[in-house]
Amino acid sequence: MADLDRDEMDEEFDRREFRRKRRIRNQIISYIVTGIILAAVVVGAIVGIRKAGVVLSEKKCSEEQQMQADENEDQQEEPAVVEAPENTSQIGEEKSRLDMIVDDCIAGMTLEDKAAGLFIITPEALTGVDIAIKAGDTTKEKLSEYALGGLVYFEQNIKSKDQLTEMLSTTKGSGKYPLFIAVDEEGGTVSRVAESGLADNVGSMGDIGASGDTAKAKEAGSAVAAYLSEFGFNLNFAPVADVLLENNAIIGDRSFGSDAQGAGAMAAANVEGLQEGGVSACLKHFPGLGSASEDTHDGMVVSERTQEEFEANEFTAFRAGIEAGAEFVMVSHLSVPGITGDNTPSSVSGKVISDLLRGELGFDGIVITDAMDMSAITDYYTADEAAVMALQAGADMILMPEDFETAYNGVLEAVNSGRLSEERIDESLRRIFRVKMKDRAEE
Repeated sequence: MADLDRDEMDEEFDRREFRRKRRIRNQIISYIVTGIILAAVVVGAIVGIRKAGVVLSEKKCSEEQQMQADENEDQQEEPAVVEAPENTSQIGEEKSRLDMIVDDCIAGMTLEDKAAGLFIITPEALTGVDIAIKAGDTTKEKLSEYALGGLVYFEQNIKSKDQLTEMLSTTKGSGKYPLFIAVDEEGGTVSRVAESGLADNVGSMGDIGASGDTAKAKEAGSAVAAYLSEFGFNLNFAPVADVLLENNAIIGDRSFGSDAQGAGAMAAANVEGLQEGGVSACLKHFPGLGSASEDTHDGMVVSERTQEEFEANEFTAFRAGIEAGAEFVMVSHLSVPGITGDNTPSSVSGKVISDLLRGELGFDGIVITDAMDMSAITDYYTADEAAVMALQAGADMILMPEDFETAYNGVLEAVNSGRLSEERIDESLRRIFRVKMKDRAEE
């Protein structure tokens, strides 16, 4: 009997031990399941917040763009009002507000949108048509796919006042973010709009420079800005700041002249006229094509001038334009072995862009390359190689690559592989959006 009681007690103990272990196991399983559910909830919340942030940032950028378009329309209808200069504290507050607007916009951008925002291309490169004279569904679809930095137009795109105005208005309204709408309108022979018969040509800068009257250079800039802004352009690839040397036939009367200080004063006055009229000015073609005897459209062009020679002449003119507030500087494809030590084109040279233009001349605006479909680039580099090299060298925007999709995908690949950092892309986007959104820093 005692042995039977002991056996029953052992069995009862075993049953209790089994129930205790099962209870512990069930508790552990319950904790694990609860943890997984909580983790899923947290991850879902984070993803939702990020998606909401992107949507809100894109919506905010779109609202900023629409406000800019509405303001431009109002400015065309209302007379200009001359206001007293702001005091230093107000300027500081404005910069702070602008930085917040810009940072909010960039924070909501995907890497794909960031990469596309570094390019200015033609409407033909965007849509695939032979000649673009209208912005329709294809333009809207492509701008939804590629959040471009801007588009540049040529004489072939310009047929009439109504056609041009409607095309540019539709294009600007189709961008995910504000767009630069650009043109070459220097005056004289390089005047896409005036040469199409839609405006009076202000004449060559060579003639204006020969007059010695900087007021004429400013008047020309103001006149060009007035009709460009009326059509919808907000970026002019002008003025030419090259100092004419050695009877240069490539630049010719596009330059203000051969006197560096005089050319600089003229370029500065022209910049003021353009930008006071609401159109961003772009000094070109750094470090200076005034000594070039050949055309970078056709192949490599080499200048044997030393850095000291550039500093004494061309840099004097570019400095004056930069000090006048030029928002862009275009870098040429000129090879300057006296500066770089080899025949690397200036547009993809860190020595030219980062060391000289940014470092020595102190330019912190938007650096854009000259058109990258020129033979001085395409004979030696693929579209993606050239785009990545330009960004590594310190450029902010790539103008007209030989093949946009190849160049765009090359930039994405360079960021994903670590050859370019996303922070480097953001640095350029801040410069770009500070110009695009400067009027949105409201009181």
